[in-house]
Amino acid sequence: MEIQFLGTGAGQPAKQRNVTSIALKLLAERNEIWLFDCGEATQHQILETSIRPRKISKIFITHMHGDHIFGLPGFLSSRSFQTSSLEDQQQDLDLYGPVGIKNYVMTSLRLSGSKLGYRINFHELDATHAGKIFSDGSFEVHMSPLDHTIYCMGYRVVEKDKKGELDAAALKAAGVPFGPLFGKIKQGQDIEVSGKQIKAADFIGPDKKGRVVTILGDTRQTDKAVRLAIGSDLLVHEATYEASEAKVARNHGHSTTKQAAEVAQQAQVKRLLLTHISARYVGPLVSQLLQETKQTFKNSFVVKDLYEETI
Repeated sequence: MEIQFLGTGAGQPAKQRNVTSIALKLLAERNEIWLFDCGEATQHQILETSIRPRKISKIFITHMHGDHIFGLPGFLSSRSFQTSSLEDQQQDLDLYGPVGIKNYVMTSLRLSGSKLGYRINFHELDATHAGKIFSDGSFEVHMSPLDHTIYCMGYRVVEKDKKGELDAAALKAAGVPFGPLFGKIKQGQDIEVSGKQIKAADFIGPDKKGRVVTILGDTRQTDKAVRLAIGSDLLVHEATYEASEAKVARNHGHSTTKQAAEVAQQAQVKRLLLTHISARYVGPLVSQLLQETKQTFKNSFVVKDLYEETI
């Protein structure tokens, strides 16, 4: 599992930072990529990466501000052409977002005369949908409203625990012939071989704990973020302003470095990545943001465009 930041700026594009978009790469886990927000020029940023648009199977929009959605119609249109065969072109896409996201996308496509070679499955969410919004055999996604100037959400991606590995060498040593009996042990069934009881639990390692990634949209400091992020391996939190600008942050519906660090500390996450940085912070000022954050939560990092990290 890897995370890559296609845009890390706040409000509008800047020379150093494009506007918000984050790719969660699940290629090893399910051969898919999930996109969180799609600000202007997201598809241009993708050209600087190894990401294939046809691998993006789900898009999660946090809110309807332009710096988080203005790249969406262009990306959706281009995705039809980023395919190697007709079969690829027909792969559908799930789009999660606030109420209104369907109207925005469909109006943009209709007025521009754009036609897609795949279906978009829209999932419009409001506060009544807080909780689990997706689940399959390997992952769950949970949503919680945050505290911004308009309705905004955060998403918690939970990888389900994996069954422990089978100790094949120990089974052979115990006299179990390779074949169907191995499968029964793997499924947790006890067996009998030559009158000897073989307990499955003795030959299966402990379950491997699934990873948890929480990605927040724009928000003031809020307990809702703490509850959503609790125990995460990785928390992505906005830090639009430095610590001394707490009043400005609150007025504009955003967080400071210190406030993001406090959320990470209270949620007991393992690592904090800061994004959505105001264009005023360049050069040495970025180091200042990081130092402020580390005073409260040491395992922190201020990301830049195209930064990639393995989780």
